[in-house]
Amino acid sequence: MESEKVIFKTIDSYIASFPENVQSILQDIRETIHAAAPQAEEKISYQMPTFVYKGNLIYFAAFKNHIGVFGTSGALEPFHDELAPFTGPKGNLQFPIDKPIPLDLIRKIVTFRVAENLKKAEMKKGK
Repeated sequence: MESEKVIFKTIDSYIASFPENVQSILQDIRETIHAAAPQAEEKISYQMPTFVYKGNLIYFAAFKNHIGVFGTSGALEPFHDELAPFTGPKGNLQFPIDKPIPLDLIRKIVTFRVAENLKKAEMKKGK
């Protein structure tokens, strides 16, 4: 008998599905994103917590040994030195669960992504 895949409808339900130590990390990331982009809306996309403002800003997800942060490819160059230890496949970021999460770096990435999305929205508007 196959187990049914859990479908998350909210970030709260996603976070609640993990052990307490991981819940705490995920909640810290969520609060950091909210502080950096208070105008962003929450949603679930690709079964991951996602923040949206003028397009997708950032996704994050918990894995066995790390927290993955996705949708940050535009920020890889400006923050190359800071991100180098965390860069995973396809430009995704991987923060080990057993080490402090660099919340200030996540805040910088989100702020950068907001500016990037605003610029894209202005360019589309101007066409």
